[in-house]
Amino acid sequence: MMLRRGFILFLPRLVGLLVVACCLVSIVYMLACTPKGDNQQLALPRVHGPTAKEGYEAILQEREEQHRNYIISLKKQIAQLKVELQGRSEHLKNVQDHYPDPLDIGHDHSKLEKTQANLLAFLRSQIDKAEVHSGVKLSTEYAAVPFESFTLQKVYQLETGLTRHPEEKPVRKDKRDELIEVIELAVGSLNNPEGHSNAKRRIYTATDFVEGIYRTEKDKGTLYELTFKEDTKHQFKKIVLFRPFGPVMKVKNENVNIADTLINVIVPLAKRASKFRQFMQNFRWVSIPDGRIHLTVVYFGKEQMNEVKSILENTSKSTNFKNFTFIQLNEEFSRGKGLDVGARFWKGNNVVLFFCDVDIYFTAEFLNSCRLNTQPGKKVFYPVLFSQYNPSIIYGHHDSIPSLEQQLVIKKETGFWRDFGFGMTCQYRSDFINIGGFDLDIKGWGGEDVHLYRKYLHSNLIVIRTPVRGLFHLWHEKQCPDELTPEQYKMCMQSKAMNEASHGQLGMLVFKEEIETHLHKQKLSSKKT
Repeated sequence: MMLRRGFILFLPRLVGLLVVACCLVSIVYMLACTPKGDNQQLALPRVHGPTAKEGYEAILQEREEQHRNYIISLKKQIAQLKVELQGRSEHLKNVQDHYPDPLDIGHDHSKLEKTQANLLAFLRSQIDKAEVHSGVKLSTEYAAVPFESFTLQKVYQLETGLTRHPEEKPVRKDKRDELIEVIELAVGSLNNPEGHSNAKRRIYTATDFVEGIYRTEKDKGTLYELTFKEDTKHQFKKIVLFRPFGPVMKVKNENVNIADTLINVIVPLAKRASKFRQFMQNFRWVSIPDGRIHLTVVYFGKEQMNEVKSILENTSKSTNFKNFTFIQLNEEFSRGKGLDVGARFWKGNNVVLFFCDVDIYFTAEFLNSCRLNTQPGKKVFYPVLFSQYNPSIIYGHHDSIPSLEQQLVIKKETGFWRDFGFGMTCQYRSDFINIGGFDLDIKGWGGEDVHLYRKYLHSNLIVIRTPVRGLFHLWHEKQCPDELTPEQYKMCMQSKAMNEASHGQLGMLVFKEEIETHLHKQKLSSKKT
Protein backbone atom coordinates (compact mmCIF):
# COMPACT_ATOMS: atom_id res chain seq x y z
CA MET A 1 0.00 0.00 0.00
CA MET A 2 2.90 2.39 0.86
CA LEU A 3 4.51 1.65 -2.49
CA ARG A 4 1.31 2.45 -4.31
CA ARG A 5 0.80 5.78 -2.52
CA GLY A 6 4.42 6.79 -3.12
CA PHE A 7 4.10 6.06 -6.79
CA ILE A 8 0.84 8.04 -7.03
CA LEU A 9 2.60 11.06 -5.40
CA PHE A 10 5.57 10.72 -7.75
CA LEU A 11 3.47 10.59 -10.95
CA PRO A 12 2.49 14.34 -10.98
CA ARG A 13 6.14 15.28 -10.46
CA LEU A 14 7.12 13.08 -13.37
CA VAL A 15 4.56 14.73 -15.64
CA GLY A 16 5.75 18.20 -14.51
CA LEU A 17 9.36 17.34 -15.30
CA LEU A 18 8.34 16.15 -18.75
CA VAL A 19 6.46 19.42 -19.41
CA VAL A 20 9.48 21.48 -18.29
CA ALA A 21 11.76 19.41 -20.51
CA CYS A 22 9.50 20.01 -23.52
CA CYS A 23 9.51 23.78 -22.81
CA LEU A 24 13.32 23.87 -22.60
CA VAL A 25 13.57 21.96 -25.88
CA SER A 26 11.27 24.50 -27.53
CA ILE A 27 13.32 27.46 -26.23
CA VAL A 28 16.54 25.95 -27.50
CA TYR A 29 14.90 25.33 -30.88
CA MET A 30 13.75 28.97 -31.11
CA LEU A 31 17.16 30.34 -30.16
CA ALA A 32 18.85 28.12 -32.69
CA CYS A 33 16.52 29.23 -35.48
CA THR A 34 16.67 33.03 -34.69
CA PRO A 35 18.99 35.07 -37.01
CA LYS A 36 22.13 36.30 -35.32
CA GLY A 37 22.89 39.97 -34.55
CA ASP A 38 24.82 42.38 -36.87
CA ASN A 39 28.06 41.89 -35.00
CA GLN A 40 27.86 38.13 -35.46
CA GLN A 41 26.59 37.94 -39.00
CA LEU A 42 28.72 35.97 -41.34
CA ALA A 43 30.35 37.95 -44.10
CA LEU A 44 28.21 37.49 -47.16
CA PRO A 45 29.64 37.72 -50.61
CA ARG A 46 29.28 41.01 -52.34
CA VAL A 47 26.19 41.23 -54.44
CA HIS A 48 27.92 42.18 -57.61
CA GLY A 49 30.89 39.83 -57.11
CA PRO A 50 31.51 37.01 -59.55
CA THR A 51 30.70 34.30 -57.01
CA ALA A 52 27.97 36.09 -55.05
CA LYS A 53 25.03 33.94 -56.16
CA GLU A 54 26.78 30.58 -55.79
CA GLY A 55 28.23 31.47 -52.38
CA TYR A 56 24.91 32.65 -51.01
CA GLU A 57 23.15 29.44 -52.12
CA ALA A 58 25.88 27.32 -50.52
CA ILE A 59 25.47 29.12 -47.19
CA LEU A 60 21.68 28.67 -47.29
CA GLN A 61 22.01 24.95 -48.04
CA GLU A 62 24.45 24.53 -45.14
CA ARG A 63 22.12 26.31 -42.72
CA GLU A 64 19.11 24.24 -43.94
CA GLU A 65 21.02 21.01 -43.44
CA GLN A 66 21.99 22.03 -39.91
CA HIS A 67 18.36 22.86 -39.04
CA ARG A 68 17.10 19.57 -40.52
CA ASN A 69 19.59 17.52 -38.47
CA TYR A 70 18.66 19.41 -35.33
CA ILE A 71 14.93 18.81 -35.87
CA ILE A 72 15.54 15.08 -36.38
CA SER A 73 17.49 14.99 -33.11
CA LEU A 74 14.66 16.73 -31.24
CA LYS A 75 12.07 14.31 -32.67
CA LYS A 76 14.13 11.36 -31.45
CA GLN A 77 14.34 12.81 -27.96
CA ILE A 78 10.58 13.47 -27.86
CA ALA A 79 9.87 9.89 -29.02
CA GLN A 80 12.12 8.51 -26.29
CA LEU A 81 10.33 10.62 -23.68
CA LYS A 82 6.94 9.31 -24.92
CA VAL A 83 8.12 5.70 -24.67
CA GLU A 84 9.43 6.28 -21.15
CA LEU A 85 6.18 7.99 -20.11
CA GLN A 86 4.12 5.08 -21.48
CA GLY A 87 6.28 2.59 -19.61
CA ARG A 88 5.86 4.48 -16.36
CA SER A 89 2.08 4.62 -16.87
CA GLU A 90 1.87 0.85 -17.41
CA HIS A 91 3.98 0.23 -14.32
CA LEU A 92 1.66 2.46 -12.30
CA LYS A 93 -1.38 0.52 -13.59
CA ASN A 94 0.22 -2.78 -12.58
CA VAL A 95 0.91 -1.43 -9.09
CA GLN A 96 -2.71 -0.30 -8.79
CA ASP A 97 -3.93 -3.74 -9.88
CA HIS A 98 -1.66 -5.45 -7.36
CA TYR A 99 -2.57 -3.08 -4.53
CA PRO A 100 -6.23 -2.24 -5.12
CA ASP A 101 -7.79 0.81 -3.62
CA PRO A 102 -9.61 0.21 -0.31
CA LEU A 103 -12.77 1.57 -1.93
CA ASP A 104 -12.47 -1.04 -4.69
CA ILE A 105 -11.95 -3.77 -2.10
CA GLY A 106 -15.09 -2.72 -0.35
CA HIS A 107 -16.96 -2.73 -3.65
CA ASP A 108 -15.79 -6.30 -4.47
CA HIS A 109 -16.70 -7.43 -0.96
CA SER A 110 -20.18 -6.02 -1.30
CA LYS A 111 -20.52 -7.76 -4.69
CA LEU A 112 -19.48 -11.08 -3.08
CA GLU A 113 -21.99 -10.59 -0.29
CA LYS A 114 -24.70 -9.87 -2.83
CA THR A 115 -23.83 -13.06 -4.77
CA GLN A 116 -23.96 -15.13 -1.58
CA ALA A 117 -27.28 -13.57 -0.64
CA ASN A 118 -28.71 -14.38 -4.07
CA LEU A 119 -27.54 -17.99 -3.78
CA LEU A 120 -29.05 -18.32 -0.30
CA ALA A 121 -32.33 -16.89 -1.60
CA PHE A 122 -32.30 -19.42 -4.45
CA LEU A 123 -31.70 -22.34 -2.07
CA ARG A 124 -34.55 -21.18 0.16
CA SER A 125 -36.81 -20.94 -2.87
CA GLN A 126 -36.02 -24.61 -3.56
CA ILE A 127 -37.59 -25.47 -0.18
CA ASP A 128 -40.72 -23.52 -1.10
CA LYS A 129 -40.98 -25.33 -4.44
CA ALA A 130 -40.59 -28.79 -2.89
CA GLU A 131 -43.35 -30.56 -0.94
CA VAL A 132 -42.02 -29.56 2.46
CA HIS A 133 -44.65 -27.25 3.96
CA SER A 134 -47.61 -28.23 1.78
CA GLY A 135 -48.62 -30.70 -0.91
CA VAL A 136 -48.55 -30.18 -4.66
CA LYS A 137 -51.40 -31.02 -7.03
CA LEU A 138 -50.43 -33.94 -9.28
CA SER A 139 -52.01 -35.05 -12.53
CA THR A 140 -51.91 -38.84 -11.98
CA GLU A 141 -50.96 -41.37 -9.32
CA TYR A 142 -47.78 -42.11 -11.27
CA ALA A 143 -46.54 -38.55 -10.84
CA ALA A 144 -46.05 -38.96 -7.08
CA VAL A 145 -42.44 -39.22 -5.92
CA PRO A 146 -42.38 -42.02 -3.29
CA PHE A 147 -40.31 -41.93 -0.12
CA GLU A 148 -37.84 -44.60 0.88
CA SER A 149 -37.24 -45.43 4.53
CA PHE A 150 -34.10 -46.18 6.52
CA THR A 151 -32.82 -47.06 9.97
CA LEU A 152 -29.30 -47.03 11.37
CA GLN A 153 -28.55 -50.37 9.65
CA LYS A 154 -30.89 -50.80 6.68
CA VAL A 155 -32.44 -49.03 3.72
CA TYR A 156 -35.87 -50.06 2.42
CA GLN A 157 -36.12 -49.15 -1.26
CA LEU A 158 -38.57 -49.46 -4.11
CA GLU A 159 -36.25 -49.27 -7.12
CA THR A 160 -34.13 -52.37 -6.75
CA GLY A 161 -33.20 -53.35 -10.31
CA LEU A 162 -31.69 -56.83 -10.45
CA THR A 163 -28.70 -56.32 -8.18
CA ARG A 164 -30.25 -54.57 -5.16
CA HIS A 165 -32.67 -55.96 -2.58
CA PRO A 166 -35.84 -54.46 -1.11
CA GLU A 167 -34.03 -54.39 2.26
CA GLU A 168 -30.26 -54.00 2.40
CA LYS A 169 -27.36 -52.24 3.99
CA PRO A 170 -26.27 -49.23 1.93
CA VAL A 171 -23.45 -50.57 -0.22
CA ARG A 172 -22.60 -47.45 -2.19
CA LYS A 173 -20.34 -45.14 -0.20
CA ASP A 174 -22.13 -41.96 -1.29
CA LYS A 175 -25.50 -43.25 -0.06
CA ARG A 176 -24.01 -44.54 3.19
CA ASP A 177 -22.19 -41.26 3.86
CA GLU A 178 -25.30 -39.27 2.97
CA LEU A 179 -27.50 -40.99 5.56
CA ILE A 180 -24.80 -40.90 8.27
CA GLU A 181 -24.35 -37.17 7.67
CA VAL A 182 -28.10 -36.55 7.92
CA ILE A 183 -28.43 -38.46 11.20
CA GLU A 184 -25.41 -36.67 12.71
CA LEU A 185 -26.77 -33.28 11.61
CA ALA A 186 -30.17 -34.10 13.12
CA VAL A 187 -28.60 -35.14 16.44
CA GLY A 188 -26.52 -31.95 16.49
CA SER A 189 -29.60 -29.84 15.78
CA LEU A 190 -31.58 -31.52 18.56
CA ASN A 191 -28.78 -30.99 21.08
CA ASN A 192 -28.33 -27.33 20.10
CA PRO A 193 -31.84 -25.94 19.56
CA GLU A 194 -32.29 -22.29 18.60
CA GLY A 195 -33.15 -19.99 21.45
CA HIS A 196 -32.29 -22.60 24.09
CA SER A 197 -32.29 -21.66 27.75
CA ASN A 198 -29.91 -22.70 30.48
CA ALA A 199 -32.42 -25.29 31.70
CA LYS A 200 -31.25 -28.86 31.75
CA ARG A 201 -31.93 -30.56 28.43
CA ARG A 202 -31.84 -34.12 27.25
CA ILE A 203 -28.78 -35.12 25.21
CA TYR A 204 -29.69 -37.08 22.08
CA THR A 205 -27.47 -39.68 20.41
CA ALA A 206 -27.70 -41.74 17.22
CA THR A 207 -29.11 -44.65 19.29
CA ASP A 208 -32.25 -42.54 19.87
CA PHE A 209 -32.92 -42.54 16.12
CA VAL A 210 -35.98 -44.68 15.35
CA GLU A 211 -36.49 -44.34 11.59
CA GLY A 212 -36.36 -41.89 8.74
CA ILE A 213 -37.87 -41.36 5.31
CA TYR A 214 -36.42 -39.49 2.37
CA ARG A 215 -37.11 -38.76 -1.27
CA THR A 216 -35.33 -36.83 -3.98
CA GLU A 217 -36.92 -34.50 -6.49
CA LYS A 218 -34.24 -34.19 -9.14
CA ASP A 219 -34.84 -30.47 -9.84
CA LYS A 220 -35.25 -29.34 -6.23
CA GLY A 221 -33.42 -31.45 -3.66
CA THR A 222 -33.73 -34.24 -1.08
CA LEU A 223 -36.20 -34.10 1.80
CA TYR A 224 -35.47 -36.02 5.02
CA GLU A 225 -37.84 -36.63 7.93
CA LEU A 226 -36.21 -38.25 10.96
CA THR A 227 -37.89 -39.55 14.10
CA PHE A 228 -36.15 -39.81 17.50
CA LYS A 229 -37.52 -41.39 20.65
CA GLU A 230 -38.08 -39.39 23.84
CA ASP A 231 -38.00 -40.48 27.47
CA THR A 232 -41.56 -41.75 27.48
CA LYS A 233 -43.03 -44.48 25.31
CA HIS A 234 -45.43 -42.35 23.30
CA GLN A 235 -43.30 -39.24 22.94
CA PHE A 236 -41.15 -38.68 19.86
CA LYS A 237 -39.14 -35.86 18.38
CA LYS A 238 -39.35 -35.27 14.62
CA ILE A 239 -36.89 -33.16 12.65
CA VAL A 240 -37.18 -32.23 8.97
CA LEU A 241 -34.08 -31.52 6.88
CA PHE A 242 -33.76 -30.49 3.27
CA ARG A 243 -30.70 -30.66 1.02
CA PRO A 244 -31.45 -28.15 -1.75
CA PHE A 245 -29.91 -28.55 -5.17
CA GLY A 246 -28.07 -25.48 -6.41
CA PRO A 247 -28.45 -23.87 -9.82
CA VAL A 248 -27.04 -25.64 -12.85
CA MET A 249 -23.46 -24.55 -13.61
CA LYS A 250 -21.61 -24.85 -16.89
CA VAL A 251 -18.45 -26.90 -16.38
CA LYS A 252 -17.16 -27.52 -19.89
CA ASN A 253 -17.90 -26.66 -23.50
CA GLU A 254 -15.80 -28.61 -25.97
CA ASN A 255 -15.86 -29.90 -29.53
CA VAL A 256 -15.44 -33.67 -30.03
CA ASN A 257 -14.39 -35.05 -33.41
CA ILE A 258 -14.80 -38.84 -33.79
CA ALA A 259 -14.34 -38.93 -37.58
CA ASP A 260 -11.03 -40.81 -37.27
CA THR A 261 -11.78 -42.87 -34.14
CA LEU A 262 -11.28 -46.54 -34.98
CA ILE A 263 -13.00 -49.31 -32.98
CA ASN A 264 -11.54 -52.79 -32.75
CA VAL A 265 -14.42 -55.20 -32.03
CA ILE A 266 -12.95 -58.26 -30.30
CA VAL A 267 -15.06 -61.45 -30.18
CA PRO A 268 -13.85 -64.61 -28.36
CA LEU A 269 -15.46 -67.74 -29.78
CA ALA A 270 -15.60 -71.51 -29.53
CA LYS A 271 -17.97 -73.49 -31.77
CA ARG A 272 -21.37 -71.66 -32.01
CA ALA A 273 -21.06 -71.20 -35.78
CA SER A 274 -24.80 -70.55 -36.20
CA LYS A 275 -24.66 -67.72 -33.64
CA PHE A 276 -21.62 -66.27 -35.42
CA ARG A 277 -23.55 -66.27 -38.72
CA GLN A 278 -26.31 -64.23 -37.05
CA PHE A 279 -23.69 -61.91 -35.52
CA MET A 280 -22.09 -61.30 -38.93
CA GLN A 281 -25.46 -60.45 -40.49
CA ASN A 282 -25.83 -57.59 -38.03
CA PHE A 283 -22.14 -56.67 -38.40
CA ARG A 284 -22.55 -56.53 -42.16
CA TRP A 285 -25.35 -53.93 -42.07
CA VAL A 286 -24.14 -51.85 -39.11
CA SER A 287 -20.38 -51.97 -38.73
CA ILE A 288 -19.08 -52.28 -42.30
CA PRO A 289 -20.86 -49.12 -43.56
CA ASP A 290 -19.39 -47.25 -40.58
CA GLY A 291 -15.95 -47.54 -42.20
CA ARG A 292 -14.04 -47.14 -38.90
CA ILE A 293 -14.33 -50.71 -37.60
CA HIS A 294 -11.84 -53.55 -37.28
CA LEU A 295 -13.05 -57.05 -36.31
CA THR A 296 -10.85 -59.46 -34.35
CA VAL A 297 -12.12 -63.02 -33.86
CA VAL A 298 -10.18 -65.15 -31.37
CA TYR A 299 -11.19 -68.77 -31.93
CA PHE A 300 -10.54 -71.61 -29.46
CA GLY A 301 -10.06 -75.17 -30.75
CA LYS A 302 -10.72 -76.52 -34.23
CA GLU A 303 -14.30 -77.80 -34.07
CA GLN A 304 -16.49 -75.72 -36.44
CA MET A 305 -13.48 -73.47 -37.11
CA ASN A 306 -13.61 -73.91 -40.89
CA GLU A 307 -17.30 -72.98 -40.91
CA VAL A 308 -16.60 -69.81 -38.91
CA LYS A 309 -13.71 -68.87 -41.20
CA SER A 310 -15.91 -69.46 -44.23
CA ILE A 311 -18.60 -67.10 -42.86
CA LEU A 312 -15.95 -64.45 -42.27
CA GLU A 313 -14.35 -64.85 -45.70
CA ASN A 314 -17.69 -64.83 -47.55
CA THR A 315 -18.67 -61.59 -45.80
CA SER A 316 -15.30 -60.12 -46.74
CA LYS A 317 -15.71 -61.02 -50.41
CA SER A 318 -19.30 -59.83 -50.77
CA THR A 319 -18.69 -56.47 -49.03
CA ASN A 320 -14.99 -55.92 -49.82
CA PHE A 321 -14.35 -55.75 -46.08
CA LYS A 322 -10.65 -56.35 -45.31
CA ASN A 323 -10.34 -54.96 -41.76
CA PHE A 324 -10.49 -58.20 -39.84
CA THR A 325 -8.13 -60.55 -37.99
CA PHE A 326 -8.66 -64.23 -37.25
CA ILE A 327 -6.60 -65.71 -34.39
CA GLN A 328 -6.77 -69.42 -33.59
CA LEU A 329 -5.76 -70.84 -30.17
CA ASN A 330 -5.44 -74.58 -29.52
CA GLU A 331 -6.55 -74.53 -25.91
CA GLU A 332 -9.62 -74.61 -23.66
CA PHE A 333 -11.98 -71.69 -24.08
CA SER A 334 -11.35 -68.70 -21.80
CA ARG A 335 -13.19 -65.48 -22.52
CA GLY A 336 -10.65 -63.36 -20.65
CA LYS A 337 -7.73 -65.00 -22.47
CA GLY A 338 -9.40 -64.49 -25.85
CA LEU A 339 -10.07 -60.79 -25.25
CA ASP A 340 -6.59 -60.23 -23.82
CA VAL A 341 -4.92 -61.90 -26.80
CA GLY A 342 -7.05 -59.93 -29.24
CA ALA A 343 -6.25 -56.62 -27.53
CA ARG A 344 -2.50 -57.22 -27.42
CA PHE A 345 -2.36 -58.51 -31.00
CA TRP A 346 -3.20 -55.05 -32.35
CA LYS A 347 -0.05 -53.29 -33.65
CA GLY A 348 -1.47 -50.04 -35.01
CA ASN A 349 -2.04 -46.70 -33.31
CA ASN A 350 -4.05 -46.39 -30.10
CA VAL A 351 -7.53 -47.76 -30.75
CA VAL A 352 -10.86 -48.12 -28.93
CA LEU A 353 -11.43 -51.74 -27.92
CA PHE A 354 -15.02 -53.02 -27.82
CA PHE A 355 -15.12 -56.34 -25.96
CA CYS A 356 -18.11 -58.15 -27.43
CA ASP A 357 -19.80 -61.57 -27.38
CA VAL A 358 -21.29 -63.45 -30.30
CA ASP A 359 -24.84 -63.18 -28.91
CA ILE A 360 -24.75 -59.36 -28.79
CA TYR A 361 -26.64 -57.07 -31.17
CA PHE A 362 -25.55 -53.43 -31.45
CA THR A 363 -26.57 -50.44 -33.54
CA ALA A 364 -24.66 -47.66 -35.30
CA GLU A 365 -25.77 -45.27 -32.53
CA PHE A 366 -24.07 -47.49 -29.96
CA LEU A 367 -20.78 -47.34 -31.87
CA ASN A 368 -20.89 -43.54 -31.61
CA SER A 369 -21.70 -43.81 -27.88
CA CYS A 370 -18.67 -46.08 -27.57
CA ARG A 371 -16.46 -43.39 -29.15
CA LEU A 372 -17.98 -40.46 -27.27
CA ASN A 373 -17.70 -42.05 -23.81
CA THR A 374 -14.07 -43.14 -24.00
CA GLN A 375 -10.97 -40.99 -23.69
CA PRO A 376 -7.41 -42.28 -23.35
CA GLY A 377 -6.08 -41.81 -19.84
CA LYS A 378 -9.40 -40.31 -18.74
CA LYS A 379 -12.57 -42.37 -19.33
CA VAL A 380 -13.71 -45.97 -19.94
CA PHE A 381 -17.24 -46.98 -20.94
CA TYR A 382 -19.22 -49.74 -19.23
CA PRO A 383 -22.70 -49.72 -20.79
CA VAL A 384 -25.66 -51.56 -19.24
CA LEU A 385 -27.21 -53.59 -22.05
CA PHE A 386 -30.83 -54.63 -22.46
CA SER A 387 -31.25 -58.40 -22.12
CA GLN A 388 -33.95 -60.03 -24.23
CA TYR A 389 -36.48 -62.49 -22.78
CA ASN A 390 -37.32 -65.78 -24.50
CA PRO A 391 -39.18 -64.79 -27.70
CA SER A 392 -41.16 -68.04 -27.63
CA ILE A 393 -42.75 -66.97 -24.33
CA ILE A 394 -43.06 -63.26 -25.12
CA TYR A 395 -44.75 -63.85 -28.46
CA GLY A 396 -46.30 -67.23 -27.68
CA HIS A 397 -49.82 -65.87 -28.15
CA HIS A 398 -48.93 -64.40 -31.57
CA ASP A 399 -49.40 -66.21 -34.87
CA SER A 400 -45.66 -65.98 -35.51
CA ILE A 401 -42.54 -64.62 -33.83
CA PRO A 402 -41.55 -61.19 -35.26
CA SER A 403 -38.20 -60.63 -36.95
CA LEU A 404 -35.18 -59.98 -34.79
CA GLU A 405 -35.19 -56.23 -35.53
CA GLN A 406 -38.86 -56.02 -34.47
CA GLN A 407 -38.14 -57.91 -31.25
CA LEU A 408 -35.54 -55.40 -30.06
CA VAL A 409 -37.91 -53.11 -28.19
CA ILE A 410 -37.06 -51.81 -24.73
CA LYS A 411 -40.14 -52.63 -22.65
CA LYS A 412 -40.83 -54.35 -19.36
CA GLU A 413 -42.47 -57.24 -21.21
CA THR A 414 -39.58 -57.83 -23.64
CA GLY A 415 -36.49 -57.80 -21.40
CA PHE A 416 -34.56 -56.16 -18.57
CA TRP A 417 -31.50 -54.01 -17.97
CA ARG A 418 -28.63 -56.40 -17.27
CA ASP A 419 -27.15 -54.28 -14.49
CA PHE A 420 -25.18 -57.21 -13.03
CA GLY A 421 -23.12 -57.72 -16.21
CA PHE A 422 -19.81 -56.01 -17.00
CA GLY A 423 -18.62 -57.98 -20.04
CA MET A 424 -19.46 -55.50 -22.81
CA THR A 425 -17.12 -52.54 -22.49
CA CYS A 426 -15.33 -49.88 -24.56
CA GLN A 427 -11.89 -48.61 -23.58
CA TYR A 428 -8.73 -47.43 -25.26
CA ARG A 429 -6.06 -50.07 -25.74
CA SER A 430 -3.51 -47.92 -23.87
CA ASP A 431 -5.75 -47.90 -20.77
CA PHE A 432 -6.32 -51.66 -21.01
CA ILE A 433 -2.55 -52.32 -21.19
CA ASN A 434 -1.74 -49.85 -18.40
CA ILE A 435 -4.36 -51.33 -16.05
CA GLY A 436 -2.85 -54.80 -16.50
CA GLY A 437 -5.44 -56.47 -18.74
CA PHE A 438 -7.46 -59.53 -17.72
CA ASP A 439 -6.69 -62.02 -15.00
CA LEU A 440 -5.61 -64.98 -17.13
CA ASP A 441 -5.94 -67.42 -14.24
CA ILE A 442 -9.73 -67.28 -14.65
CA LYS A 443 -10.89 -70.06 -16.94
CA GLY A 444 -14.14 -70.57 -18.81
CA TRP A 445 -16.89 -67.94 -18.97
CA GLY A 446 -17.46 -65.36 -16.26
CA GLY A 447 -15.57 -63.57 -13.50
CA GLU A 448 -12.91 -61.98 -15.68
CA ASP A 449 -15.15 -59.02 -16.54
CA VAL A 450 -15.85 -58.13 -12.90
CA HIS A 451 -12.14 -58.36 -12.09
CA LEU A 452 -11.25 -55.88 -14.86
CA TYR A 453 -14.14 -53.60 -13.89
CA ARG A 454 -12.86 -53.42 -10.30
CA LYS A 455 -9.39 -52.52 -11.55
CA TYR A 456 -10.81 -49.45 -13.26
CA LEU A 457 -12.87 -48.55 -10.18
CA HIS A 458 -9.68 -48.62 -8.12
CA SER A 459 -7.87 -46.35 -10.62
CA ASN A 460 -8.13 -42.62 -11.32
CA LEU A 461 -10.01 -43.15 -14.57
CA ILE A 462 -13.66 -42.11 -14.86
CA VAL A 463 -15.95 -45.14 -15.33
CA ILE A 464 -19.06 -44.27 -17.37
CA ARG A 465 -21.79 -46.72 -16.33
CA THR A 466 -25.17 -46.12 -17.97
CA PRO A 467 -28.00 -47.97 -19.76
CA VAL A 468 -27.77 -47.63 -23.55
CA ARG A 469 -30.56 -48.07 -26.07
CA GLY A 470 -28.47 -49.61 -28.85
CA LEU A 471 -26.93 -52.66 -27.16
CA PHE A 472 -28.88 -55.90 -26.75
CA HIS A 473 -28.16 -59.36 -25.35
CA LEU A 474 -30.02 -61.86 -27.52
CA TRP A 475 -31.79 -64.63 -25.69
CA HIS A 476 -30.30 -68.12 -25.77
CA GLU A 477 -31.14 -71.14 -23.68
CA LYS A 478 -29.19 -71.43 -20.48
CA GLN A 479 -27.88 -74.91 -19.66
CA CYS A 480 -27.60 -76.14 -16.07
CA PRO A 481 -25.22 -79.17 -16.09
CA ASP A 482 -26.04 -82.24 -14.00
CA GLU A 483 -22.63 -82.17 -12.30
CA LEU A 484 -23.60 -79.03 -10.37
CA THR A 485 -24.23 -79.36 -6.64
CA PRO A 486 -27.89 -79.09 -5.53
CA GLU A 487 -27.31 -75.51 -4.35
CA GLN A 488 -25.50 -74.52 -7.56
CA TYR A 489 -28.21 -76.17 -9.67
CA LYS A 490 -30.90 -74.25 -7.79
CA MET A 491 -29.11 -70.94 -8.38
CA CYS A 492 -28.62 -71.82 -12.05
CA MET A 493 -32.32 -72.56 -12.49
CA GLN A 494 -33.24 -69.28 -10.77
CA SER A 495 -30.98 -67.42 -13.18
CA LYS A 496 -32.52 -69.32 -16.08
CA ALA A 497 -36.03 -68.35 -14.95
CA MET A 498 -35.02 -64.70 -14.66
CA ASN A 499 -33.78 -64.75 -18.27
CA GLU A 500 -36.88 -66.50 -19.60
CA ALA A 501 -39.64 -63.98 -19.02
CA SER A 502 -40.99 -61.22 -16.81
CA HIS A 503 -42.65 -61.87 -13.47
CA GLY A 504 -46.11 -61.43 -15.00
CA GLN A 505 -45.38 -63.70 -17.97
CA LEU A 506 -44.02 -66.46 -15.75
CA GLY A 507 -47.15 -66.11 -13.63
CA MET A 508 -49.29 -66.64 -16.72
CA LEU A 509 -47.41 -69.90 -17.35
CA VAL A 510 -47.93 -71.06 -13.78
CA PHE A 511 -51.66 -70.38 -13.95
CA LYS A 512 -52.04 -71.52 -17.55
CA GLU A 513 -54.47 -74.35 -16.75
CA GLU A 514 -56.58 -72.13 -14.51
CA ILE A 515 -56.77 -69.47 -17.22
CA GLU A 516 -57.72 -72.03 -19.88
CA THR A 517 -60.45 -73.44 -17.60
CA HIS A 518 -61.85 -69.96 -17.10
CA LEU A 519 -61.88 -69.25 -20.83
CA HIS A 520 -63.58 -72.56 -21.49
CA LYS A 521 -66.33 -71.72 -18.97
CA GLN A 522 -66.78 -68.30 -20.54
CA LYS A 523 -67.15 -69.90 -23.94
CA LEU A 524 -69.79 -72.37 -22.73
CA SER A 525 -71.81 -69.68 -20.98
CA SER A 526 -71.80 -67.53 -24.10
CA LYS A 527 -73.19 -70.45 -26.15
CA LYS A 528 -76.07 -70.97 -23.70
CA THR A 529 -77.09 -67.36 -23.99
